[in-house]
Amino acid sequence: MAKRLVLFLILLSLLPITAIQSANAVEPKRIAIAYEVGGRGDNGINDLAAKGLERAIKKHNISRLDVREQITDGTLGDRITRVRFLARNKYQLIICVGAAYADTVRRISNEFPNTQFAIIDDESVAMTNVSNLSFATHEGIYLAGAALAARSKSGKIGFIGEKTDPTAAKYLSVFAKGAMAGNSKVKVSSKLLDTDVEGEIKAQVNSGVDQIYSIWSKSDEVISNIATLNRPATPILISGLLPEQYFLNFSAGKKNQYLVVQKRFDLAVEQIIAAEVADKNILEILDGKKGIYGHRYNLKNGGVTVKVVSGQPLPARVQSISTNLKAGRIKNILGS
Repeated sequence: MAKRLVLFLILLSLLPITAIQSANAVEPKRIAIAYEVGGRGDNGINDLAAKGLERAIKKHNISRLDVREQITDGTLGDRITRVRFLARNKYQLIICVGAAYADTVRRISNEFPNTQFAIIDDESVAMTNVSNLSFATHEGIYLAGAALAARSKSGKIGFIGEKTDPTAAKYLSVFAKGAMAGNSKVKVSSKLLDTDVEGEIKAQVNSGVDQIYSIWSKSDEVISNIATLNRPATPILISGLLPEQYFLNFSAGKKNQYLVVQKRFDLAVEQIIAAEVADKNILEILDGKKGIYGHRYNLKNGGVTVKVVSGQPLPARVQSISTNLKAGRIKNILGS
C-alpha cells in the first residue's frame, strides 16, 4: 500500500511539469512567399528569391507544410487576392518579391496589423509591420562604371537603358560618375531607348565603344546584338544588372560579358526568415519622416555585389574605389 501511495505521489508531481512543457511548446512558424509573374524557373528574381527560401528552410529545419508559395498573374487584383488569402490563413511572415507588390503590401498590411510583411526591392511602404528590403543599386553601378572605364582599351564606353524606366536617368548619371573615377579621360556614350536597340548598339560600336553597360531588361536584344557585332580583333563586352536581366545567366552569352551587378534577393529572403524564426523583426529606420522601416542592402553588407564574369579581376584602382564605397568615403553619388 505504501509503495502504491509513493508511486501515485510521484506521478502526481509529474503532471504539472508535463502541462507546462505542453503549454510552452513552440508553435512552428508559418511563412509565405508571393512571387512575381512566372514564379520559379524564371532564371531571374523569383529563382533568386527561392534560393534564399531553400537555404532558410534547410538551416532552420522549417517544415514544407508550414511554407506556402504563390505566383501572381501580374494584375493588382490578383496580387491583392493572393496576399490577403495568405494573411487570412495566419501566415506570420508574408514575403512579396518585387517592387510591383508595393501597393498590395500597403493595403493588406493595413488590414492585418498583427501580420509581418516583407517586400523585396522596394523602399516605399510606410507601415510598422512591413520590412522594406531594398538595395543600394547605385553603388554597384558606380563601381561598374569605374571598372568598365579602367578596362576599356579604346577609352570609350557606353550605357543603354529604357526610356520608360524611372531609374534609368539616375543610373546613367551614377555610371558616368563612376567611369570618371575609374579613368578621368574616358568618353561615355549613352542612350535611353524605347525602340531601335540594334541601331543604337551599332552606333556606339562604330564610334569605338568596346565596353557597354546595359540596364535594358525587356529582352536580350542588347546582348544578342553585341554577340553579332563581336569580332576577335575588336572584342566588345557587355555588363548588366541581375536578377532583372535573367538572360545574362545563360551560358551562351557569358563569353561576351565583362561583369554583372547583382542585387541579392536570396540574402534578403534568407535573413528576413531567420529574423522571423528568432521572433525578431528587421525594421531599421530607412526614412524617419515617412515612417519607412526595413533594411538597405549595399556593397558593404554584401547585399549588392559586383562580379567579373570573364577576364582579369578588378584592377587595383577599381578595388580601391570599392573599398571607399564600402567605407562611405565617396559622397553624393546620387546628387549633383
